[in-house]
Amino acid sequence: MSSIASYSYLVAALAFLVLCVMLMTRWRSRTHATSVTIAAVASLFWSAALAWQADQGDLPAWSAWTDSFEVLRNGAWSAFLIVLIGSYRDPDSRLPLKLQGWVLAIFSFYVLFFLGTVAGVWHLTSLSETGLMPSVTARVALAVLGIVLVEQLYRNKSLQERWAVKFACLGIGAMYAYDFYLFSNTMLFHQVDPDIWAARGVINALTVPLVAMSIARSASWSSELALSRRVMFHTAALFGSAIYLLAMGSAGYYLRFVGGSWGTVMQVAFLFGALVLLVVILFSGTFRSWLKVFISKHFYRYNYDYREEWLRFTRTLSESGPGLGVRTIQAVGELVESPGGVLFIRRDSGLYEPQSYWHVPVENISEPADSPFCQFLESKQWVVDLNEYAERPELYDDMPLPAWLTRFARRSLVVPLIMQGKLFGFMLLMRPRSPVALNWEVIDLLKIAGNQAASYLAQQDAATALMVARQFESFNRMSTFVVHDLKNLVSQLSLLIPNAEKHRNNPEFQRDMLDTVTHSVQKMKLLLQKLSRSESPVHMAPLAIDKVLIQAVALKAAFEPHPVLELLDAGMKVLADRERLERVLGHLIQNAIEATPKDGKVAISLRRRDDNVLITIADTGEGMSEEFIRERLFKPFESTKSAGMGIGVFESQEYISELGGKIELVSEVGAGTTFYVSLPLHQHQAQTLDIAV
Repeated sequence: MSSIASYSYLVAALAFLVLCVMLMTRWRSRTHATSVTIAAVASLFWSAALAWQADQGDLPAWSAWTDSFEVLRNGAWSAFLIVLIGSYRDPDSRLPLKLQGWVLAIFSFYVLFFLGTVAGVWHLTSLSETGLMPSVTARVALAVLGIVLVEQLYRNKSLQERWAVKFACLGIGAMYAYDFYLFSNTMLFHQVDPDIWAARGVINALTVPLVAMSIARSASWSSELALSRRVMFHTAALFGSAIYLLAMGSAGYYLRFVGGSWGTVMQVAFLFGALVLLVVILFSGTFRSWLKVFISKHFYRYNYDYREEWLRFTRTLSESGPGLGVRTIQAVGELVESPGGVLFIRRDSGLYEPQSYWHVPVENISEPADSPFCQFLESKQWVVDLNEYAERPELYDDMPLPAWLTRFARRSLVVPLIMQGKLFGFMLLMRPRSPVALNWEVIDLLKIAGNQAASYLAQQDAATALMVARQFESFNRMSTFVVHDLKNLVSQLSLLIPNAEKHRNNPEFQRDMLDTVTHSVQKMKLLLQKLSRSESPVHMAPLAIDKVLIQAVALKAAFEPHPVLELLDAGMKVLADRERLERVLGHLIQNAIEATPKDGKVAISLRRRDDNVLITIADTGEGMSEEFIRERLFKPFESTKSAGMGIGVFESQEYISELGGKIELVSEVGAGTTFYVSLPLHQHQAQTLDIAV
């Protein structure tokens, strides 16, 4: 196996040698060529030393100088990653070389580890010695540190910069990942696996082409760093978890070492409990809130990444579906790590009542709009810190607080929702999971968020009111048509009364009167069904238009002048609802009769024109002006008749257009009016008639 390891590390040495030659000749002017060259040279000496050591046959024994090359190689690649990340210096820093604190901490760790290795403190002369675990644990820590640096480098680059550094991240990350696997395996089994050790050289050699490809793209490398809070949060959680696991692993090893026959059981139980505890901590909302607040407080000038916060805030409020009130509380509450709250909205009664609750028990409470509390929120537009109010009420003009606030034990903040200078509502937020300092930045952000939330809530209220108004409009429109039909029916029935005195003994009149009353009753029943919304769905069917027209004219036979029907083409059919089409044609005939004196004429004709049915309704009545036809005739609630509603012609045009037809007219004041109603001929019948012709 020693010969295999020797060849493996020799291959790695040759690969790094080629990379060094390329860096010193062809790529010597590339960006950061010096730092990557140092790392490549350190890797060359490291792999060559291990190849020589394996050839001597004392693998896996470690010596002080091979350990030193190990530290130098890791440190050189870590330094290269730090240079690529950038922003490792701070002009205001008091540390040596103006270094950032985290950079100095990494540098100090490597220096101490290198000195300890040279001095033999970390040197492993025998795998069976108790000094194995601290040395291997330190190497696992180096691998974790390298992986964290690779993650920070890739996360904080733009898309163009990621294109340039992604292969370097893959190559260097693979080196550190394999080291982590090797030394973790060593920690677990307390000995170096010869196969994993032998493959390490080839693995490192395979990463060289990836680094070379990235160097070829080095013109797009950048040293600028924009470390977002999200990246910092995940990095801190990852790094903390790694340190925790290393500490627990070391403690587990100690338990096994001193536990005797119970050592293995104690170690397994302890490590399982430690892992469960880590999972509980990572999924704890309180811990996550504390970590976010800690990072914002100690690593950034401002408390918030406003771009991320506003995108999250807007995305939460803009989600489709119900529950806008709960989403509003959640969006505002997350700005201060609040776990719950209540949203109050002003009602038409003049009371601010709860609209939504989020992780808070439901309470039957309300607050008058003219109360001192609401007046203060509207006039001052301040965020009320209830904890501060309890200590110093004079800061809030000794404003009396509502009694219902005492029902919420974890009350913390009251955020006003201002809309156009008026108090649209307010929000009660519960105590944050982690203490948040309410400075000017937090208060201003809560004010802006409250105003934005108020606009979303007002828009929802307006949309709801508009929907209700449209429903009422639809119902009122239907009611208008129904009333118009009732007016026509009343006119028909009222005409029977004076004629009954003259023709009560006439059998024909009695039959016509009975038919008219029966038809009117049927019509009224249909109208009542419409008003009660129990009307069955309208079914379109082919109708014999001549029969519909005969029925419509027959219902108007009692009026004077009597309408005259002429059927020039019979047997034609149209696709429509019989009851509604008959009502529409009846409206037009009724209007013609009412506009014509008793000695005048009303003539109705039916004929075919191309693929359409043409109904003509002509009268010799008063006529209409062009201005009236253009501006008033087809508009609802416009009429020249004193008792008219102005809805009949409007309904007629709407339904005829719905059937695919149209209404045209010719009118002259004092000479009369002619309506032309055109309806498409039923398609099947149109084809049949064309064939017959």
